[in-house]
Amino acid sequence: MPAPAPINNDEVYQPAEDTFLLLRAALAEARPADSVLEIGCGSGLISQELALRAKRLLATDINPHAVRAARARGVEVIRADLFRGVKGKFDLIIFNAPYLPTQPEERTGQWIDRALDGGESGRETVDRFIANLSGHLRPEGRAMLLISSLTGLAEVQQTAEAAGLTAKVVAEEGCFFERLYVLRLGTIYSSCRSGTSGT
Repeated sequence: MPAPAPINNDEVYQPAEDTFLLLRAALAEARPADSVLEIGCGSGLISQELALRAKRLLATDINPHAVRAARARGVEVIRADLFRGVKGKFDLIIFNAPYLPTQPEERTGQWIDRALDGGESGRETVDRFIANLSGHLRPEGRAMLLISSLTGLAEVQQTAEAAGLTAKVVAEEGCFFERLYVLRLGTIYSSCRSGTSGT
């Protein structure tokens, strides 16, 4: 068998303040019976930790270096662009989205761009995630989405509501020139059934 391709850690998003904020929120949310999906797992730290709390965990990343890094941590991971190729529905979906507003001249052309580049608005990948989320959530499922004040909190919440989702801030933290937010997303239908609002 050929030797596995080497991991270029310079091409993998390394755990930072946003990673740890999302990890804390996800660990507080995860339940033992949950089937969990992490989109854009990067180094695999969050998935590695959540796998100890949940019934099953699957991770995805479009970056081949990130996929290899996550596998090295023992994470079940597939290479995919968001939900493409992912079948089934999940109780909990996690995503540390690429949320930085990015101009074309700021792109390096390297794989690490995929972890950082949110398009000119900072919301291009976030919007794609929200548009496809309901099709992968179980009826009482929920998602944890990390964004930044640079992404536009109100705009992301409006997009979620237009897609039939609730979007409530459950964790936040100031960080340098921005504020980080974790949004808990759920279907409006499931929120009404459970007799809650905005959760």
